[in-house]
Order: sequence, then structure tokens, then C-alpha cells
Amino acid sequence: MNSDLQVLMEELEGLNISVGVYQSTEEAFTIPLIPLGLKETKDVDFSVVLKDFILEHYNEDGYFYEDEIADLMDLRQACRTPSRDEAGVELLMSYFIQLGFVESRFFPPTRQMGIMFTWYDSFTGVPVSQQNLLLEKASILFNIGALYTQIGTRCHRQAQDGLESAVDAFQRAAGVLNYLKETFTHTPSYDMSPAMLSVLVKMMLAQAQECVFEKISLPGIRNEFFTLVKLSQEAAKVGEVYGQLHAAMSQAPVKEHLPYSWTTLASVKSHHYRALAHYFAATLLIDHQLKPGTDEDHQEKCLSQLYDHMPEGLTPLATLKNGQQRQQLGKSHLCKANTHHGQSLWEANLCKKLRDIKGLQEVLCATHRRTQLKYSQYGDDDLLDLIDAPDIVSKTEQEVEIIPPQFSKMLVTDFFQKLGPLSVFSACKRWTPPRSIHFITEEGDLGFTLRGNAPVQVHFLDPYCSAALAGAKEGDYIVSVQDVDCKWLTVSEVMKLLKSFGKDGVEMKVVSLLESTLSMHNKCATYSVGMQKTYSMICLAIDDDDKTDKTKKTSKKLFFLSWGTNKNRQKSASTMCLPSVGVERPQVKKKLPSPFSLLNTDSSLF
Repeated sequence: MNSDLQVLMEELEGLNISVGVYQSTEEAFTIPLIPLGLKETKDVDFSVVLKDFILEHYNEDGYFYEDEIADLMDLRQACRTPSRDEAGVELLMSYFIQLGFVESRFFPPTRQMGIMFTWYDSFTGVPVSQQNLLLEKASILFNIGALYTQIGTRCHRQAQDGLESAVDAFQRAAGVLNYLKETFTHTPSYDMSPAMLSVLVKMMLAQAQECVFEKISLPGIRNEFFTLVKLSQEAAKVGEVYGQLHAAMSQAPVKEHLPYSWTTLASVKSHHYRALAHYFAATLLIDHQLKPGTDEDHQEKCLSQLYDHMPEGLTPLATLKNGQQRQQLGKSHLCKANTHHGQSLWEANLCKKLRDIKGLQEVLCATHRRTQLKYSQYGDDDLLDLIDAPDIVSKTEQEVEIIPPQFSKMLVTDFFQKLGPLSVFSACKRWTPPRSIHFITEEGDLGFTLRGNAPVQVHFLDPYCSAALAGAKEGDYIVSVQDVDCKWLTVSEVMKLLKSFGKDGVEMKVVSLLESTLSMHNKCATYSVGMQKTYSMICLAIDDDDKTDKTKKTSKKLFFLSWGTNKNRQKSASTMCLPSVGVERPQVKKKLPSPFSLLNTDSSLF
């Protein structure tokens, strides 16, 4: 088994670090881009744990939420194999937002829920397991970023719109990975460590900048002075960012975990684009003599901005007017371009994976031959007589940037919205079990007013009214009236419902918020110190009329949770039993806001 696991890990590593996968099939004469592989995971069964928690915490029968739990599990399963397009990104984002709802409703901060999440390192295939929803959320975020890289890599880079899509995809990938780095700082998987994510963000931005250069040069490179100045600086910009990326990749401890082919490709591209920058600078100097009627001032300004400083003894205007100086400086640029081309070819041939990529070898060899041909056209001067060509100042007309993920624009419905508004009915709050209050109205007067905005609360309660005598308390939340679920109703809607029942009396159910300092384990615990055990009998009834300090004890019978492998839609029994009859509530059609923007609304007095 260990041998088979090792083989699978090596296959996963080989697939996820391969430079050749996910490349567009519509072009061959292009330098490949680096995509990230998706993290793999194991199946997770939410059914038993969530049903138990719904019974324990929300005092409702988990049977009524089997469809919602199945929907959650189906969505997670679909996220394991998303399509490599915008629909796949939306699928992963919807699950990530859904996890925010699930975390708020079912994962209290004071205990482990007993659901084990296992994810494999994207680079090495090493598994990481945690009973923590943070690992699940972080891994989904990583896969969103990885999916964007695969979309960018697959774009058709011989078309303007394809390159624009590639630039956008890599910028969005950088945004998601940067969000992951800033939000989840203690992930146990090394592919999601801050140091690794910082390098991956740099890599995405470098590839976006490369696509910007390709977009500018796509219509064709005109042999014109100002066009060549622009392309020279654009190429220098790409070479610079890849040089910075290679330096970051070479730092410990990232160096030991990154694929060697990725680090080598970053260096190859850095030398390649620096060679192009020097080639374009040489062409603008050699092929374009200053003629009468040309804009001397503009050319002088452009040439002076091409370098940090001119070579010793040369000035921009004098060089433009002196054909010999121009040719000599141009040949020195060609000499430096040849050096960078040779270095890029040498490093590419050292790496077996890069050596096997035909398109990369063709591009590197073709550009090298072009530079050699240009140099050979102007004779073989003594290299000692050549001026040391200065470096080209990097400059771009489109500075790439990180595009943060736009989760707030995603409209996602909380699967478990029947439990009530998330601002009140969440895992971090506790209530008494629902209490039935039977009261009558006196000439249309309820004896209390209402406040709040879904769910509403009893306010200004007359201590001698029928509702108060029946057990209602000021501050109680009204959860149902005559078996009609009221958790999502407004003040006016609940008031109208209460007054619609005449002299026969009104039956409403209320809950009271308990002190937050009370331990949840006093009631029951699905996990105790990490042990997978649960109480089978829970006391859900509280005698409100009993004002003494006596407590009721329940017998406990410990047994292990059964983790089944049945299909998601199969009816599975909870490990807990409900002592009272559950009331089926109508489906709520409202859309919930993102869990990132949940705010309590101001109370309103009816």
C-alpha cells in the first residue's frame, strides 16, 4: 500500500509541476507559461455530524435537513473536478462562500466537530489532515487561484482578446493567492505557506507582464525608432520581473520545495527578454540614422530615457548624429544580446523537462539566430573596441496589478437558511429550547410590543398580561406562531399574524438567548477532547416555572459515531434522538448576503 501511495504521489507531482500541461493547443511557436495543479482531497461525510449538531444546538430534527446536507456534499464533490473556465471558478467560489455559512452555523470556536478534512500538497502530493474547516477553505482558495492559472495558460495567445484574457486571468490568480496568504497564515500544507504563496504571486504577475509584452508586439514589430524604444523597454520590464522571480525562487526554504524546471524557466525567460531588449536597442541605433527634418529633440529624449546613464564619453544627441558611434553602441547591444541568448539556451538545455518542450527550444534558437545574423552583417570588430552597452531601463505602458477576488458579487443562497437569520442563529450563540406560549388577546391588545428585524423580539411586556403569565419574557425571540415559522418575518408581518387569530387564543413558540459564558458541553458534546463520542440522551426541556437551583440529570450512553460511505441522498439516522415532535417549516426563498458582510440591523419598535 505504501508503495502504491508513493507511485501515486510521484505521478501527482509530475502532473502538477509539468510546464507542458494546460498549454493552448492552437499555437506552437510560443514560450510556455506555468500553470498550478489543483489540490486533491478525500471524500467527506457531513451528514451525521451536522444532523447531531442541528438537534443538539438548534433543537430541530436533522431529518428535515437531509436534502440541504446532500446539496452541500454534492457541491463539494463537484468542486473536485471543476471545468477549466469561468463556470469552474464560479463553482469553487460558491462553495467557498457556502463554507462561510457552514462555519458560522455548525463550527463553534470552542470545540472540534469531528469532521476530518484531508488535502494533498499540490507540488509533492503529501497529504495533510485536520479537523478544521480552515484547511478546507484555504485549499478551495488555492484551487481557485490554480484554476485561474490554467485558464490563463490555455488562452489563445495569437489573438488580442486571448492575450487580454490571459493577462486578466493571471492577475486574478495573483489576487486569490495573495488573499490566501493574508487571510490564512497558519496553513499546515507547505504549498500554502506565506513564503511559497509570495513566490507564486510574483510568478503570476510576471506571466501577466509577459502577456502584456506579447499583446503589444502581436500586430507586428515595425522597424521604427520610437516603436523599437518602446519594445526595448517593455522587454526589459519582463526580463526584470522574471529576474526578481528567479531570485525569490532561489531563496531557502522555498528553493527546496519548488520544481527545478520552474526555477530554471524563470531564469531562462529573464535572459531571453533581456536579450530582446538589447536586440531592439541595437536595431534602433543601427538601422535609423538621424536625417534632416526628423524630430531631433524627441529622439534625443527617448534615447536618454532608454538608459540610466549614457556610456562614458557619449551624449544622446551626439550619438544620434554620429553614425559610427551609433553603430558601435548598437553592436555592443548585439554582443550583450548574444550573451543573454546563449545563457538562456544553455540553462534550458540543462533541464530535461525544458529540453523536451519543442516550442521553447524553437523560440530560443530562432531569436538567437536573428541576433547573430544582425551582428554578422556589420563585420567582426575587435570586441575590445566595443563600448560596454548599458542596461535598458525597464518601462511598461500597462503595469500589471493584483486583482482581489470579488466574493461580494457572488449571489449564493445559504443551504441552511431554514435555521433562521445567521446573525442570530449561529454556532457561537445558545438558546433555551423552544417554549410554547398560549395566550389570548384582550380587545386586540397583545400585552406586549415587538422589536427587531427577523427574528423579532418580545418588547415592553406587561407583566400581568396573558402572554407573561403563560411564560413569555421580555427579549424572547418569536420563532413560530400557530406552527408558522417566523424566523424570517419582519415586525409588521409577525404582528399581523398574531392579531389574525381571534379570541380562541394564540399559540406561539419563543426561545431565550443564554449567557455566552455558559459552556456548550454542559448540554452535550459530539466531541470530548478529540474523542469521537456523543451522548445519546440529551435533556432538551427546561422547566421555566421551577425557580430553584436543582438540576436535572440524564443518563449517558457513550458510543462511537458511525461514519458511513452511503450516497449523499441516502437517508441516514442521526446518533441523537429528539424527544419532541418536529415541525416542518416552509422553504424560505430569500437570498442571504455573503458571510463576509453580515451585519446586525438596527432594532425597530412596532
